[in-house]
This record gives sequence, structure tokens and C-alpha cells, in this order.
Amino acid sequence: MDDQSLVLAAEDCPKDEFQRLHVFLSHEERIIEALCAHGPVLIRGGRGSGKSALMIEANRRLNEPSSPAVGIYLSLRNVPLLRSSGTEYERLLCELLSREISRTFTSLGYSSSIIPSLNDVSTLQFKLSDLAEAAGKRLVIMFDDVAHIGRETSLEEFFGIFRTISNSLISCKASIYPGVTRFGIRFDVYNDATVIDLARDERGAGYADFFEKVLRARFPKLYSQLEASRSVSAGETAAFLGRTVVGNMRGFVIACIKLQEKESIGLPTIESTLKELASDYYWPLLEELEPKLGVYQPLVSISRTLAEIIFKHAASQNRATTVIVHRDIVQRLAKVFEILEYVGFISKREGSRAMRSGGRGPRFALNLANLLESTQQSRLTRELFKEWQDPNPEQPSDIHTSSGIITLEQPSPLMDGELQVFDLDISKLAKSSVYPYGLTDNRIQELKAAGFSSIGQLADASDEDLRQVNTIGDKWLERIRSVVGQAVWM
Repeated sequence: MDDQSLVLAAEDCPKDEFQRLHVFLSHEERIIEALCAHGPVLIRGGRGSGKSALMIEANRRLNEPSSPAVGIYLSLRNVPLLRSSGTEYERLLCELLSREISRTFTSLGYSSSIIPSLNDVSTLQFKLSDLAEAAGKRLVIMFDDVAHIGRETSLEEFFGIFRTISNSLISCKASIYPGVTRFGIRFDVYNDATVIDLARDERGAGYADFFEKVLRARFPKLYSQLEASRSVSAGETAAFLGRTVVGNMRGFVIACIKLQEKESIGLPTIESTLKELASDYYWPLLEELEPKLGVYQPLVSISRTLAEIIFKHAASQNRATTVIVHRDIVQRLAKVFEILEYVGFISKREGSRAMRSGGRGPRFALNLANLLESTQQSRLTRELFKEWQDPNPEQPSDIHTSSGIITLEQPSPLMDGELQVFDLDISKLAKSSVYPYGLTDNRIQELKAAGFSSIGQLADASDEDLRQVNTIGDKWLERIRSVVGQAVWM
């Protein structure tokens, strides 16, 4: 906890610190209630939006003694699962789930309810129903990290399994990304599940209050500095940073880490924080993402170009913080817009809104770090600081097909694109602006000396293989697994 940059993912947060560091207000409570209730639910949100935190908290509440259900939380950050498909995917998923169910029931004192490692969905479905009846409680299964932005084929298989095991005794929940998700022919997303969008809208009640409470919980020293500042208060700074990162929790944490490193607190340091976010965090995210995109790797270059066009246009239109893009453009560049949402450049606020120039299209909120970078002189004045905190800004900027502003065409996916992240040298896992959660140089050299040269080799190594490396015990084993997992998924 001394290095708060390491706590970027809720699943990496120590259990004894989880409740202290996480804040749940009315918006989050409604989602947690849906996750605990009957029926299948899909929780949709971008990278670092807080999906895992909500599922972990819902699972924690389900496993309190008075709960009428048992919660099973399973992260699908599993490299063999990511690389498999068909019957092999089904076998691996069933084995992972059956082991996690046995572990959970044992920890809750249901020692007689351990089930064997099962490898097919039909047998697993019957065993789960028997287990729920024997325990006298519903089972609520939280499937986290279901989606990988560079791999969609296995999602069709996952949602077939998701639908098969859901019944009156077993409630399945899953986290997914916004945008283009292939659910498969067996799964009708509009009838087979309730979809909840996690995106925090700056117009919503409690938006500013939420980020102020997160700031106080996670960064008490910074909160005190801001409260003592004559220039900006903790509340307005938290609200502004929350709006800067379009409501994304991981982006907010990164922004606070950068701000607390400053010697003094005021508008000049907030301005420099936004510039650092743009240059050292947001643009490098595209660099980080490229080797993880598989067949969609050719889309990274055009994603950068599209982002530059949108921010430059919005900055020229009275520094508009939201933009409506004609639906024909969004449909033509669907995966590119998904990538920009995934990395936090934009966040959809409305699915369809009328445009002044005719037609309709989705309205996107823009992150303020990249917007400031594109404004004339790139200065954060007091006027702009207040203007950008307005939850109901002036009319959004329009980008119509007839304007000629966006003429890009989406490149075709690669025919057989593998995830190149596995081929990267493990030196890529060093702490940097791209990998702020990385390994130390000494640890990387020890791993190389032991024969581990690529991220794929680390991912495939057994616990026993890694423990053979000098000084690697349980703590470092967990750290290495976490870093590799984040490198592949984040």
C-alpha cells in the first residue's frame, strides 16, 4: 500500500484494505443490489471503470452469514482459457469454476459440499443445482474479466455456457466491455440478461460527492493538502479530476497519484497533472494496447488519428467537452470507437441524440486531459476550470458525415492475428508510464537469468517453476502473476 500505483485493479487489493479503499454510493449500491439479486446480469464498463470492485463487494455481501445466497467470484484472467476455443474452452472453464466453488464452500464451512473438478457444462449444471438445494441457498456466480478486447471468439462459447447454467437456483453475472461484443447465436442479450451500464455520468446525482469520498479514502494526505489550499478545494478538485477522466476509476487514481507528487497544490499543478495524463498515460495506453489486439492490431494507428481529429475539432468549437458523432460514422468505425472508449479517451453518454445539422448519433464525453492538450495555449485558467465542471455544458459539438471532418475508413482485421503481447520481452514488465504496476529491474534480471525471456514464458510457467528462482516466495509469486495478468488484460 506504500506504492499506491500498484493498486489499480480491485482484484489486486488486499482483502483487509478493500472496504477502506472503496466507496459505494447510491449509483454503485443499485448495481450491487442487481448483482446480488435473482436473474442473469451483464455489467458493462470500460477499462478500469470499477466493474471488478462492484462484483467483489457484491460477492463479499453474499457470503455474510445472514445472506440467502452463496457468492462465487471467478476472474477469467487465465492465459490457457484465453488461448482456447470450442470444447477445450468449455473444459477449462468448467474446471476453473468447479475448483473455485469447492474453495468458496470450504472457506464458508460447507466442507461436505466440495465437488470434483468437472470438465463439461451439462454435468456442472446438475452438480450446481444439487449443491444449491443441499445448501438451501441460491448460488450467484460472478464471472469477471470475461472479455478480452483482442479476442472475441471465445465469448460466443462463454455466453452459451452462461445461458446453460442459469436457472432459478443459479444466478450468473458477468462483466463485459462496451462496444462490439459477439454474444453468439445461442445468447440473445436483450432477452437472456439484464444489461447495466456502469459509466458514471457527470450529470448524475452524487457524481462530485462520489469522487470526493474516493479522494478522502485513498489519498488522505492529498485531501488534507487540498482542504488547506486557498486556491482549490478538495471537493471541486475531486469533481474536476473525475470529469477529466470521464468517470473512470483507474484514471482517477492515476490522476491523484500524479497530483500528490507535486510540491504545491493549485491550478498550475492541476494543469501540469492533466498534461502529464495526456502525454504519459492516455497516449501510451494505445502503445500498451497494440500487442493485445490480435486481429484488430491494425486499428491502433487509426484510433490515434481519430482521437486527434475529435479532440482538435472539439477544442476549436468553444472547447466543447462533449461531441455528437453521426451514427453512420460510428457504425463505419465501430471497433475504433470501442478502442477509444476502452482506453478512456471518450465515454458514451447517450446512444442517440438529434444533431443541429440533421440526423442523429451517440453523444460522447471527452476526457479533459487530451482536450486541454488540444486547446489554444493549453492553459487551465480559473474560467476554464469552472466551465469544465459544469455538468450541463453548452450545446455539444456536432460531427456530421457531410462535414468531411472524419473521412477515415476502418482497416480490415488480420486473418489470423495472435496476441503479440506473449512474445514481448519481460523487460516490458518494468515499471514505466506504460506499465505503472511493473516489476523491479533486479527481479527482471533474476527471471532472465533463470531462463524466462518472454511474457508468454512467464504466463505459461507453473508455480513450482517460478519458485525455483532465487528469493521468489508466495508474495513475489502473487506479484508476478498479477503483473503478467495486468500486462495481458489491462
